[in-house]
Amino acid sequence: MRALAKLLFEAGMLKKMRRTGYPFLGSGGESIADHCFRAALIGYLLALELEEVDEGKVALLLLHHDLAEARTGDLNYMNKRYCTADEDKALEHATRELPEAMGKRIRELCGEFNAGETAEAQLAHDADQLDLLIELKEQQDLGNPYAKHWIHYALKRLQTEAARELAHTVLTTDWTDWWFEKRDDLWVRNNHNGH
Repeated sequence: MRALAKLLFEAGMLKKMRRTGYPFLGSGGESIADHCFRAALIGYLLALELEEVDEGKVALLLLHHDLAEARTGDLNYMNKRYCTADEDKALEHATRELPEAMGKRIRELCGEFNAGETAEAQLAHDADQLDLLIELKEQQDLGNPYAKHWIHYALKRLQTEAARELAHTVLTTDWTDWWFEKRDDLWVRNNHNGH
């Protein structure tokens, strides 16, 4: 249990570590854990729409896909032009004290995600990009003129038709539509007496 406790403390670092691309965009920001949560939710929900994909597997791939970044940090696209992270070594070190089956399973999930060969891994990669795309759409709606350029490239990285369809819907939906109903009865005449 001590090894598991140590891994959980390590995973907690992902809540504190910021994704490093946003300073280049000029606005926005999130932790690595923030990203992993919504990416896992996106992947799981998209997989529910596809009969041939195991939704639990997609969610597990995304839950683990950035675990190595607790040790390597988040390398953005600029960083990757000059640096490489040894994620295999980071995962080996992170899991070496765990029970053998547990450590092996974590490394297998990360390996499957990185290889990107299975239908689940391909959808997981798309969910990873869709999370970024949703963040970029929010920044675009808030007036960041550079977000549209990043959106262009994020769209090109999508592999599945389901992801492309969701991306199109995201890009044609205002980021506030989930809560900001533009109705007078809610925003002008909203009091307790119904007047």
